[in-house]
Amino acid sequence: MVAPILAGVAVAAAAYAGKYGIEAWQAFKARPPRPKLRKFYEGGFQAAMTRREAALILGVRESVAAEKVKEAHRRVMVANHPDAGGSHYLASKINEAKDMMLGKSESSGSPF
Repeated sequence: MVAPILAGVAVAAAAYAGKYGIEAWQAFKARPPRPKLRKFYEGGFQAAMTRREAALILGVRESVAAEKVKEAHRRVMVANHPDAGGSHYLASKINEAKDMMLGKSESSGSPF
């Protein structure tokens, strides 16, 4: 007589656990998305510009089309242009990064 009652209680407990599990999953999926924190490059510039550093400066991958490099250069330069309150040093590094990514200059150093 006790076995059927225990089996019924076990089935009911499993059903309630499943119900609350499904509700918790749906509530988890329905929550508003949190903005992902971007990890920025920590550290200064290297003595000689590398392709990796140029890609980090422009915010593109190392193997990207020339058109994407030009778009990224324009976007970054607008934000850091000396006439708009930016730094001449950063502008020269951005230009150097564009040249490196486009293959125009292999080892031209920054004038600063």
